[in-house]
Amino acid sequence: MAKKMKTMDGNTAAGYISYAFTDVAAIYPITPSSPMAEHVDSLAAKGMKNIFGQKVRLIEMQSEAGAAGAVHGSLQAGALTTTYTASQGLLLMIPNMYKIAGELLPGVFHVSARAIAASSLNIFGDHQDVMAARQTGVAMLAESSVQEVMDLAAVAHLVAIKGRIPFINFFDGFRTSHEIQKIEVVDYADLAKILDWDAVNEFRRRALNPDHPAVRGTAQNPDIYFQGREAVNRYYDAIPELVEEAMAQMAKITGREHHLFDYYGAPDAERVIIAMGSVCQTAEEVAEYLNAQGEKVGLLSVHLYRPFSVEHFFKYLPKTVQKVAVLDRTKEPGSLGEPLYLDVKAAYYSSGMNPVIVGGRYGLGGKDTTPDQVFAVYEELKKDEPMHGFTLGIVDDVTHRSLTPIHGDVNLTKEGTTACKFWGLGSDGTVGANKSAIKIIGDKTDMYAQAYFAYDSKKSGGITMSHLRFGKSPIISPYLINKADFISCSQQSYVRQYDLLAGLKKGGTFLLNTFWSDEELNTHLPASMRRYIASNDIQFYTVDAVHIARELGLGGRFNMVMQSAFFKLANIIPIDDAVKYLKDAVVTSYGSKGEKVVNMNNGAIDHGIESLHRVNVPAEWKDAVDEEVPVNAKTPEFITKIQNVMNRQEGDKLKISELLSMEDGTFPVGGTAFEKRGTAISVPVWRPEKCIQCNQCAFVCPHATIRPVLTTDEELAAAPEGMQSVKSRPAKGMNLTIAVSTLDCLGCGNCAQVCPGKALDMTLLDDNLREAQKYFDYGVDTEKVSIKNVPMKKTTVIGSQFEQPLFEFSGACAGCGETPYAKLITQLFGDRMMIANATGCSSIWGASAPAIPYTKNPKGYGPAWANSLFEDNAEYGLGMLLGTKAVRESIASAVTQALEEKKGSAELQAAMQLWLEKRDSGEGTRDRADLLRELLEKEKGTDELLCRIYKDNDYFVKRSQWVFGGDGWAYDIGFGGVDHVLASGEDVNVMVFDTEVYSNTGGQASKSTPAAAIAEFAATGKKTKKKDLGMMAMSYGYVYVAQIDMGSDQNQVLKAISEAEAYPGPSLIIAYSPCINHGIRKGMGCAQLEGKLAVECGYWANYRYNPQLIEAGKNPFTLDSKEPDFSKFQEFLLGENRYISLKSNFPEAAEVLFEKTQKDAEARYNNYKKLAGKA
Repeated sequence: MAKKMKTMDGNTAAGYISYAFTDVAAIYPITPSSPMAEHVDSLAAKGMKNIFGQKVRLIEMQSEAGAAGAVHGSLQAGALTTTYTASQGLLLMIPNMYKIAGELLPGVFHVSARAIAASSLNIFGDHQDVMAARQTGVAMLAESSVQEVMDLAAVAHLVAIKGRIPFINFFDGFRTSHEIQKIEVVDYADLAKILDWDAVNEFRRRALNPDHPAVRGTAQNPDIYFQGREAVNRYYDAIPELVEEAMAQMAKITGREHHLFDYYGAPDAERVIIAMGSVCQTAEEVAEYLNAQGEKVGLLSVHLYRPFSVEHFFKYLPKTVQKVAVLDRTKEPGSLGEPLYLDVKAAYYSSGMNPVIVGGRYGLGGKDTTPDQVFAVYEELKKDEPMHGFTLGIVDDVTHRSLTPIHGDVNLTKEGTTACKFWGLGSDGTVGANKSAIKIIGDKTDMYAQAYFAYDSKKSGGITMSHLRFGKSPIISPYLINKADFISCSQQSYVRQYDLLAGLKKGGTFLLNTFWSDEELNTHLPASMRRYIASNDIQFYTVDAVHIARELGLGGRFNMVMQSAFFKLANIIPIDDAVKYLKDAVVTSYGSKGEKVVNMNNGAIDHGIESLHRVNVPAEWKDAVDEEVPVNAKTPEFITKIQNVMNRQEGDKLKISELLSMEDGTFPVGGTAFEKRGTAISVPVWRPEKCIQCNQCAFVCPHATIRPVLTTDEELAAAPEGMQSVKSRPAKGMNLTIAVSTLDCLGCGNCAQVCPGKALDMTLLDDNLREAQKYFDYGVDTEKVSIKNVPMKKTTVIGSQFEQPLFEFSGACAGCGETPYAKLITQLFGDRMMIANATGCSSIWGASAPAIPYTKNPKGYGPAWANSLFEDNAEYGLGMLLGTKAVRESIASAVTQALEEKKGSAELQAAMQLWLEKRDSGEGTRDRADLLRELLEKEKGTDELLCRIYKDNDYFVKRSQWVFGGDGWAYDIGFGGVDHVLASGEDVNVMVFDTEVYSNTGGQASKSTPAAAIAEFAATGKKTKKKDLGMMAMSYGYVYVAQIDMGSDQNQVLKAISEAEAYPGPSLIIAYSPCINHGIRKGMGCAQLEGKLAVECGYWANYRYNPQLIEAGKNPFTLDSKEPDFSKFQEFLLGENRYISLKSNFPEAAEVLFEKTQKDAEARYNNYKKLAGKA
């Protein structure tokens, strides 16, 4: 059969192969494994048949523990079952893995191996998760490249079925799971030929079945349990040969030979590295280079890790080996060494050979492992006593275990390979364009292609770096590009933030998207960049992609301009061919949106080529002198020494000693205020004459970048020249300025959209508007502009926005529907908040290292925030409350004793009495706490009891305990905890940001997703209705419950949040949050409008349920939404791609499901009317 080459990533390869052997897939989303299950769901939606002639049945569970339980049950019922997971998700599956292995069931767990959250969350690749499951009895098979995933994932399924032992099939998260490669695809017909069909039949017959009943999972006593555990040994003994056999069968199909252990290098090697995963390809490159220099080195790549076959281990390892370095991509604190090292030591123990064996750690948390680091390992092995327990890729100046990289100047990339690097901004289209480019070159030509995309942790406004390689031979360089032929930058603001040209080869090409003229480049490009360009003969081009896109009607979507410019400059394929392929791709991607959209994108392709401008580099650039960077003495050391380094993408250079004060994961608050990234295309400009002073713009701003500032006449006179103002109507005698932080704004435009007076114009961010940052900086500087007491209550829309937001400038997407709620809560209660935050979008925009958006007020008070896990967040928050309560009850007991003993003055006694009586009331708690602390400071002296009370003065304030998280947490994985915490009756406030999907992991369906919505794992539209979390909570009768929607009713939002916090018991607020995953056709600049339309058409309803009203003899349920117009319901659905896609792809199903989801909404609203006594 002819070779079929396709461009895909590791996850797609694993999903494709697993589909062939799978009857049922039970899954739960987790990064970076989710795309495997999404691919399976997509194949099933398209009607693809597996080798059994069936579509795979995919079921999304409420958690990974639930998915593992479903896998177990499905296997016992006789269906070949697969799951896909990583990290904490795999850990949740461990109990069931023991069961599945113990019962000899042929399940397969495909794992894109990922770091485990310890002192911090990390979503990137290492082997901590799979190594935590090595003891379960599940066989473990590792791959090191996308092609190996295609070739060897099948081995896991084939042997699980034949050998009756379940498998973990794993590869490196992100580095392999998300690396795109041109690979050969294995045909299902070939796989069917090598499957042991008799074993499949025997498995089906062994299944639980009332036609031949049996019992499994008995409770056993000490008499036979041990024997039962040992009885399985023969199955494990057989696995290595079965794997060899399956690998040989795959080799006949593919022509690519693999074994349990693959050896590369000199047949008489003296120094050998043993490893598994993607580092093996890097080590292979290094070994090949060293051997060509006359050295004798090798690499042993481990595939079958469990069971570990000593026989096969020595079969492929040269007998000449004198020194061995074992590389583990995990850390086991306190161990003599990491797992693979210990296995290798044990294997050699009785072999009669006695080489020096050392172990080392590398690549934790996805840290890039480059050839210069691997060179250092081989160099270390030259020593008589090489270091054991070494580390790679870091500078350990504390315990001195790191190896110093060497030969950094050696380029191991194969000759004829072109390396290209692209700097972009999340959601600016750079990554999408590069994925398209790699597929065009990979699928349309005979060239090999590789792509890897590096991101920071921010949401769609974060930095992206695309690394693309093209060549005539297969590319085995699984590390970031450090020597580039071509570099492109889509954001002109990056020129002063990052070292964009690092690694660009002499004579290389640099493309910058900018509106600066050649003369302006002299001013705006830093001296270091100008020197590099001139000294290295860099071919420098500019293109004004932003203006081209705007003129064509594409708005901020300029990626097609940049893509065509790349094809022109890189010259990897003839430009005429490139244009044809690009325009074909436009029809495929946008054809359904009409001819106009297609023509606009085709125009962008043409303009990208025509508008390229080559910069005539002035000779004097070679001698450009670095400008003096002003140093602000007030800038904290953390910002200058840690945050700025990390933000420049140079965090890899930080030494361990520089992080010593943060080893427990503690980060200082308020870091985002120092970033000033300036990434918006357009920002709001205030027109004072049109302003009605309603403060709605500040209320809805997702990033707290637009704020009302009140100044006295003196303060206004001292302001930077040109600061606009009007006389304040709400605060008489004051001047009002609507100040915009132009360098923090992400340009979503929600402020302009909600403005009733249309007093805000979205304007292109130019140098003048960058300069306007000074007005905002002045307005928020409390040393220059004092905090004002305003007459409006902070529980009003206007009054709330004169309160300092203690959440600002986060990395959330432009237009985010979640962050305005979080910001508002901090304005109301931030100085005394404790927040337990579920993993998800709100933990990423809430605490992505290094810059933390939660901040403190001038007195140093602000939200204390922490994240535990995804699944346990409600319990974590309850624990915080209980811990605080225990300390405060101890204080109350001491205060009671002090009152009884008449300690202190009458004034102190009165303060203690007041504190004691009102200690559980949030209103006025800060004043009471301050008074008590001040009096104790004066009077405590050496009195033991008063000193004991004073010692815990930071507990005097009644804390406002909040639990933040998304619907994936609250409705699904964390629902049991949410339910239990609400049922506890304790004073915890639960805030659910309801986006109706798992927004952080890529838009998978949750139980909050309404019927008819297309989401990942609901490719043909969700069939079941949205879970009514609020009604479930109301059933307790003592939980405050509210549904809110900022876009539809800002006053109701304030009322609900204020009432919930004041309620002396559990509260649940469910907040409708428009999300980028919804595909809002109007754009995220209309996120607030989308919320308004959702309520007007009956898609969402606002209400409050206050149990305190029952005691007053009133109806506790208030329906705050007006009667909706359900005739607009389907029009609303067709404003979002998640519903439009269903109509486009499955029109008949769409009609039925649209009708169903409308009926669900009508029934829900009518039920609320009954509760409100309006029916």
